[in-house]
Amino acid sequence: MLETQFTLGLIKVCYLNILIIAISFFLAYVAKKIIYRSVKHYLTSANIHLEGRKATWLKLLSQSGFALAAYVSVKCFNINNEGVTFKEFLDNHFIDTPRIKVSFENVIYVILIIFGARVVLNVIRLFIQRRFKRHKMSEIGTEYVYTQVAKYVINVLAFFCILVALDVDATLFLGGSAALLVGLGLGLQDVFKDMFSGFVLLFEGSIRVGDVVEFNDGKSSEAIVAKIIRINVRTTQIETRDGNVLIVPNTKLTQEYIENWSHGSTLSRFRLPVTVAYGSDTHLVSELLKQAVLSHPKVHKTKGVDVRLNDFGENGLQMEVMFWADQSWDINVYKSEIRFEIDRLFRHYKISIPYPQRDMRIIQSSGEMKD
Repeated sequence: MLETQFTLGLIKVCYLNILIIAISFFLAYVAKKIIYRSVKHYLTSANIHLEGRKATWLKLLSQSGFALAAYVSVKCFNINNEGVTFKEFLDNHFIDTPRIKVSFENVIYVILIIFGARVVLNVIRLFIQRRFKRHKMSEIGTEYVYTQVAKYVINVLAFFCILVALDVDATLFLGGSAALLVGLGLGLQDVFKDMFSGFVLLFEGSIRVGDVVEFNDGKSSEAIVAKIIRINVRTTQIETRDGNVLIVPNTKLTQEYIENWSHGSTLSRFRLPVTVAYGSDTHLVSELLKQAVLSHPKVHKTKGVDVRLNDFGENGLQMEVMFWADQSWDINVYKSEIRFEIDRLFRHYKISIPYPQRDMRIIQSSGEMKD
């Protein structure tokens, strides 16, 4: 167990070191899961909802076990490396080239930067939540935009801090990546378009998280009505009325016609086409359609209801009733309920809805025609 298997700079590594490191991080992972599930079960049973600062502290507490596992992992090397100090271990470069030199101290700095970036992001997210809670008129979409922008800024800053911690020349990295980005840009034009559209959606505010939008996916003639649940850099997640979550490119929401039900007037005029048989009393039909529409509680009574005779169709009189209602997520349910009421009234007053009929004539070989 104490026999040296390989070396990391000045540090000798044996099977016992590997075993202790593996067990330490495994126990930290198990402890995190147990603590998280226990606290979640207790909060659920006690009907307690954590948010803001308490939720942030809970996340940090659940991750503190990994810091303890890292400390135990470092200390375990004292078992078979008595003559090597921890300072010598940190200063040793395990990657040593003319342009890049990486020591264990650099690796620890990288880990601290990543952990610190997550802590700073949680603190900023907490600060944003507090600011928006003070303003009751603030929208959840605006809060999401600030949080996402803060996330991107912190990640970019953390990336450059990691380059500094690794003693990597950032100008050399940017200069070498410029030619690579030009080559990738030619092949990934659509990806960069989606990314640019993502920033437009986040900063412009024309479409925000929680908005209900209507657009055509290009695959069917019927428009899709969906709710925006998440806006990422390249894609946007939407939830349809059926509960399905779709992932659409951001260019779909910036370069095509989109009707945002959550912006502008909350009222919209909707239409229900109805066909009645020839010979029906059109005045009675008009009154019945108005009665059915006005009986629904979600229809705005002050805006009025209009009935039109659109055309003399092939199978009957094509009529249309128009009404005003909120652009609700459940508008299709309201339309269905109105149709049920129309069908009930038509049955009561003996108004028939025709169905297509065809007369077939068979011409025999003798030239006679039989009906």
